[in-house]
Amino acid sequence: PADADYPMNGATCLLVLAGLTSCAPRNAVPPSGDEPAEVSTAATPVVTLERTACFGRCPVYRISVSPSGEVFYEGRAHVRHLGEARGQVPAERVHALLSELERAGYFSFATRYAAAEPACGRYATDLPTAITTVRLNDRSKRIVHDYGCGDAPGALRVLERRIDEVLNSGQWTGE
Repeated sequence: PADADYPMNGATCLLVLAGLTSCAPRNAVPPSGDEPAEVSTAATPVVTLERTACFGRCPVYRISVSPSGEVFYEGRAHVRHLGEARGQVPAERVHALLSELERAGYFSFATRYAAAEPACGRYATDLPTAITTVRLNDRSKRIVHDYGCGDAPGALRVLERRIDEVLNSGQWTGE
């Protein structure tokens, strides 16, 4: 019988349903990469990081920072703080982060590391995606990084962690 191939008891079904209902929609970031209307032009983010759902309990949130250091956070699932929060980091740290991103080659990376993209390589399913947007001077770049892509540069994952560190996302995510 089909049940023998995929045994599921009641607890497993509940876990699967709970995971499906707590997932953030994949289209939470506008496809064009534009920022949501609620962000004023005075506080237009220069760095944004969004982490999406996975099959397990990956933290799902979006965090961004303006040139002046104003941090905007939105926790969506599997984080300590659900909803919106604001914070502040020194503007010098924002400028240092932008310099670090530029020196590490952020603007030379592919725009998509996702299944079926040439830059992806081997692919594993059910992992989260990190979506970053960086605006520096007259340049802007948005990178979609599905963690299931085996050929994505390791430096990209390091830079995503640096964004979390500099913006202190751990105070809200619990990570």
